[in-house]
Amino acid sequence: MAEPKIIVDNVSKQFRLQADRSTSIKELFTRRGRDKSVDEFWALKDVSLEIPEGSMYALIGHNGSGKSTLLRCIAGIYQPNGGAVHVDGRISTLLELGAGFHPDLSGRENIYMNATMLGMSRKSIDAVFDDIVGFAGVERFLDSPVKVYSTGMYVRLGFSVAVHVQPEILIIDEVIAVGDEQFQRRCFDHLYSLRKQGVTIVVVTHGLAIVETMCDGAAWLEGGVLQRVGTGPEVAAAYLGRVNDREAEQREETRVRLISSDAGAASPERAESHEDITIDDVTFANADGEDVSHIVHGEKFRLRIHYTASAPVEEPVFGFAIHAMNGVHVTGTNTQINGVSTGVVAGSGVAEFAVPAMPLVPAEYEVSGAIADRHVQRLFDRRDREWRLIVRHGSNLPPHGLMDLGGEWSFVQEDPT
Repeated sequence: MAEPKIIVDNVSKQFRLQADRSTSIKELFTRRGRDKSVDEFWALKDVSLEIPEGSMYALIGHNGSGKSTLLRCIAGIYQPNGGAVHVDGRISTLLELGAGFHPDLSGRENIYMNATMLGMSRKSIDAVFDDIVGFAGVERFLDSPVKVYSTGMYVRLGFSVAVHVQPEILIIDEVIAVGDEQFQRRCFDHLYSLRKQGVTIVVVTHGLAIVETMCDGAAWLEGGVLQRVGTGPEVAAAYLGRVNDREAEQREETRVRLISSDAGAASPERAESHEDITIDDVTFANADGEDVSHIVHGEKFRLRIHYTASAPVEEPVFGFAIHAMNGVHVTGTNTQINGVSTGVVAGSGVAEFAVPAMPLVPAEYEVSGAIADRHVQRLFDRRDREWRLIVRHGSNLPPHGLMDLGGEWSFVQEDPT
């Protein structure tokens, strides 16, 4: 295993938050009755981790969890109140848009000024100047003041300077996400190239796909406290599990609250309804048959249509449809298509459709349910897009698009002779 390039040793960082702070010297002396109380806020609490040399390492967590504060402690911008950060190598940082740029100077002048601030000599800057300009794509506006640049141009130029100053350690705080798709791909390609050269990269990101596919290691922070350290996929999966659990708790609280507030209220009018057989509900269950609020991609799940027949119905057809939130019809089927005989249905029951592995990629979908006669000519009941199906990330990486084909790769190596 590579030697650690960065060691965070029991680091804590505190900020002082004043409730009613004066904004000028005049206000400081003239305004009376100000609330002078000070609240001490710990952004980091005893955080320890090691980042190996030549790795790409992610810091993840929700907003306000302490990720950016830790990044600034590593960069030397903040001094911790407790513990220490040990960094072995020259750092290049990209923490915010246009950091270090002077708005009245041209792009050319800002490149030289910014690169000089990052420790490069004039000769070294000359050697990579064309690469910086070409990567940023600002040739046409190179001699214009950067205050006329668009946000995208700012990002491209700032990133280009940061990655071309021959850093040993590159620190990035979520700024790549604001670029367009083409620029993001170029950024990731360049980061991959830097990793191959042995550059250590530390990034704060909310893009878990980046954590899962590009990062060797990751750390998850919550409320300034380190929750987990491990490989990118391991930490991303643990973080998503916590998010999914909390979302399920919130949905259950909302459901209970709605039931309480709607007690005694009339049921909403259905799109189609007859007295022979009706849909009571559509629910989702996991591999163990337990009702769940979300399904994990790649895991077994069951879709259940709960019904009540007021009179015996011969060979009814049960079906469902799944739509993406943008209205695209993703998939659907019914018992007739699948060659299933339902027999004579009477009273209450459940029609269950089981899938061995959830093929839909993580997202939210709308589910419709319907029951028709054996000839699919008469609708007994139909409920259009009334249920929400939530598919979440699992331990395996989901494919691109809408569905997982579930196929297998194979290779045939030809004899080069």
